[in-house]
Amino acid sequence: MLLAGKCAMISGAASERGIGLATARRMAAEGARIVILDLDGEAAVRAAASLGEHHLGLRCDVTKADECVAAVAEAVAACGRIDILINNAGITQKIKLLDIDLADWSRITDVNLTGVFLLSQAVIPHMQSSGGGSIACMSSVSAQRGGGIFGGPHYSAAKAGVLGLAKAMAREFGPDGIRVNCVTPGLIETDITGGMLTDEMRTEIRKTIPLDRLGTADDVAGIFLFLASDLAAYVTGATIDVNGGMLIH
Repeated sequence: MLLAGKCAMISGAASERGIGLATARRMAAEGARIVILDLDGEAAVRAAASLGEHHLGLRCDVTKADECVAAVAEAVAACGRIDILINNAGITQKIKLLDIDLADWSRITDVNLTGVFLLSQAVIPHMQSSGGGSIACMSSVSAQRGGGIFGGPHYSAAKAGVLGLAKAMAREFGPDGIRVNCVTPGLIETDITGGMLTDEMRTEIRKTIPLDRLGTADDVAGIFLFLASDLAAYVTGATIDVNGGMLIH
């Protein structure tokens, strides 16, 4: 198995149809012990239990430094170490630039960018002391093309920030054996779209995708599994597109 004996922490992973839980399932099937973090603590516990025994679900608001530190400490106490961190937690908002107020800006950037910073900052010292690890961060095609279908400019800015932050972390912590990479999905059918994706929209969007379908949570989960495993042992500072060809550059 690809992740036998590893411990993987995944943020924002309690949603039944989400990329985080799909990733947790793939990693658990490959032998990893999973720590699910989510703002909804009860949902995190249920999600972890759905994977089988020995997995852990914890409440964590990734925008709060103290909660990130506490969650990481509890995970290390339970598992002994954290080998893999998947910075998956994210929210979006469909809005135009001139309609964004400071509260909107802060809410979107705090979860999508600051959360990556805070959780990584809490995990990295433990990876350093245990000899290395793999961190993979969720960005978006929206960061690459300057806007998406369901995310406003603040979402694009936050996800672009994730790309820069991940590359900086890869450069700084490579000597410690810590690999840091990004995944940039296109339109993936999850609950983050908030029910806004109509059948008509789906048909029109498919016309722009060479593979002629929207992505699934499992499509992204497979890339996170690859990046977490030794198959990607010489991959760091990379950005992997998972968009069916929606953006070829």
